Amino acid sequence: MEEKQLVRISKFLSKYLRHEPESLGLSLALGGWVMVDDLLAACKKKSFPITREQLEEVVEKNSKKRFSFDPTGTQIRANQGHSVEIDLQLEPKIPPPTLYHGTAEKNLESIKSIGLQKMSRHHVHLSKDISTANNVGTRHGKPLVFAVDTSAMQKAGHTFYCSDNGVWLTDNVPPQYLKKI
Repeated sequence: MEEKQLVRISKFLSKYLRHEPESLGLSLALGGWVMVDDLLAACKKKSFPITREQLEEVVEKNSKKRFSFDPTGTQIRANQGHSVEIDLQLEPKIPPPTLYHGTAEKNLESIKSIGLQKMSRHHVHLSKDISTANNVGTRHGKPLVFAVDTSAMQKAGHTFYCSDNGVWLTDNVPPQYLKKI
């Protein structure tokens, strides 16, 4: 499958598995899971047919690893980034001492004032490296990257999770734990 088609399917799946499952006639189960057969039938009904092979290719080749199959291969979910209420059943984990957050430069003053907020999503997303954070920031305008002192945050009682695709998650990041890079 061509890259353009992979991206098109990935965006479609992101919309419905992260933000609007009900408008595709789906309900996310605990953990954000949906039956693969139900998803494929719903896609076809929405005039956006996807084959099982295409779905497997998107899960395997998506550069951001946004989706996962369960161990049986009968269910699929978006790994993080949901705006709908869902318990992804993530376990708290100890993060590396420093993580990174990429955003647009236009957000600097707000972030200096109130820190990083999850906004309409379930968590603030943090990256393991500066390059990934910079790429995230580029999607929103001129990029700006912050180093996050996760070690100090954890000592202060903040909880961290790591999604299946390696994105670190937390509820918020107060400004005192941020350093502009």
